[in-house]
Amino acid sequence: MRRIVDAHHHLWDLEACHYPWLMARGVTRFFGDPTPIQKNYLVADLREDAADYELAGSVHVQVGVAPGDELAETAWLQQAGEDTGLPSAIVAYCDLSSGEAPRQLGAQLQFSRLRGVRQIVGRSDAEDAITGSDALIDDPSWREHLALLGELGLSFDLQLTPRQVPRVAEALAEVPDTDIALCHCGSPWDQTEGGFRAWQNGMRLLASLPNVYCKISGLGMFDHDWTLESIRPIVEACIDIFGADRAMFGSNFPVDKLHASYRRIWQAYEQISAGLGQREQQLLFGDTARNFYRIS
Repeated sequence: MRRIVDAHHHLWDLEACHYPWLMARGVTRFFGDPTPIQKNYLVADLREDAADYELAGSVHVQVGVAPGDELAETAWLQQAGEDTGLPSAIVAYCDLSSGEAPRQLGAQLQFSRLRGVRQIVGRSDAEDAITGSDALIDDPSWREHLALLGELGLSFDLQLTPRQVPRVAEALAEVPDTDIALCHCGSPWDQTEGGFRAWQNGMRLLASLPNVYCKISGLGMFDHDWTLESIRPIVEACIDIFGADRAMFGSNFPVDKLHASYRRIWQAYEQISAGLGQREQQLLFGDTARNFYRIS
């Protein structure tokens, strides 16, 4: 049984917090129809899905709770970690464009498993047009508080779309002391030959910043009918561009459960990385996430 650290997953308890998107019935999202996962997903459910692997650690990434519930989400996850051992690390939500960000971050720091913050910059062009999240990139307060994360010893989980990469890279160059985890391979939406080439160029630009790491996760969101061979070029490119010491595997469960089993996702990672050396595999399957998120 392979020992892994899942670098990107979610948990939710519909009684502990309010999650607007989980309560919105009949609304298709960019990653598909969420109906099958609009129910509690607890540590026991994650362990059951991951039964073919030894979960040596995991990183929970915020799930879009209602405004005002951010601290409650972290408190619930902290208790889950103390009770069950997972998640090992928590990536919470904070609106970095808000003047309240320093106070909110200070409140989050009371939780020992807190490691970072995620505020989504880009999901898909259609959803971004509705949310207006693209405006964050040029917001002076957002950039200022992105730097504050590094001063506080916190990282930033970055979810964007390929077209946003040049502007985001400019912002990240200004915050060299804030470690960045690029979520979901930089969202490779366009997998045509030209789209793949443009995506690679963007990934190389981000990788040129030494504080940026890459999470290989969530590929089912961009290709619901993925196969081993369809994701192989993406996974191999991420490893080649960032190196195993700056890349890590994650499940994006239960969101990617809409399109594949936990076992199928991790078997794909195993098959694609089979030709790498033992040390590189150790990094991808656990040690990079362990180092980045300070998981003991």
